[in-house]
Amino acid sequence: MHPALELAGILAATTTRVGLRRLSIGALRPAWSLRAELYQALIRAATDRSRRRGIRWLRAMQEAEPVFLPGALAAVRFEPVVANRVPCAWALPPGTSGGTTQRAVVYFHGGGYLIGSLATHREIAARLAIGVGAPVLAVGYRLAPEHRFPAAHDDCLAAVRWLYGCGVPPAGVALAGDSAGGALSAATLLGLRDAGEPLPTAAVLLCPWVDPLADSGSMRTNERFDFGTRALLRDWLEAYASVELAADPRLTPLRADLTGLPPLLVQVGEAEMFLDQACAFAERARAAGVAVQLETYPDMFHDWQVQVTMVPEGAAAVASIVRFLRSRLA
Repeated sequence: MHPALELAGILAATTTRVGLRRLSIGALRPAWSLRAELYQALIRAATDRSRRRGIRWLRAMQEAEPVFLPGALAAVRFEPVVANRVPCAWALPPGTSGGTTQRAVVYFHGGGYLIGSLATHREIAARLAIGVGAPVLAVGYRLAPEHRFPAAHDDCLAAVRWLYGCGVPPAGVALAGDSAGGALSAATLLGLRDAGEPLPTAAVLLCPWVDPLADSGSMRTNERFDFGTRALLRDWLEAYASVELAADPRLTPLRADLTGLPPLLVQVGEAEMFLDQACAFAERARAAGVAVQLETYPDMFHDWQVQVTMVPEGAAAVASIVRFLRSRLA
């Protein structure tokens, strides 16, 4: 079956199930809008089915999901570029050029190191480009299981180094990423620091997966409200790296020495599985002397900020990200 048709079937079944549940017992979380609950339920249905159908099937489902760029977002131009052999794309707001910019946001998409692409995260890249008024370099790092650890980490470092080599000063560069992309943002900062290279001026970590072997606290209490399960996340980790390697600070930035990192904005939803680890990371960074702005959002599930068109509740979080980046890239 064509991926778009199969996705439509999953959406129809999910809509029926969610609608009946809300009519009989109410929303899964009282504060969830119908649109938010449908989005959460659709992604959960797809990730649950992927344990049987496989990761390539899930990629096809994700790519089949339409991406809408309403209003001012439609003016953002997407231009492919290769950064140190890493396929990337510039998201360019009107009046800007990737080749001459002195300010840029480097965005690492999420997806557990297995899924996600330049296409699936076009909306968040466009919103940041328009909001900040600067180009966004979206990085298409290599995915597992075809490319195992540290392929994604190496590609993210290579893209930032390429940007420096193009003449963009570190003070004009900020990193951002969601989920595994948030962890990649932290790991990229650590890699640059440990290599004695200049660091970007700031980083934004959205729902960061900074402790991939976590199995208690919010990983259990919030499992029914989120996109996946603990078992699914364990499978994804093992597709990218062996469990023994999870102690590597590049995979588990929560356990890393965080000294010397630039100011961070950490956002996490209070209904998501990664709540505890995101908060613990922020606390450890503060203890290491890092300026950290931690924002928790009541009732929000994982990655609710990434597609505001589908989940309008993410608008406030994106506005905060924009304010943070504009202040650091001024």
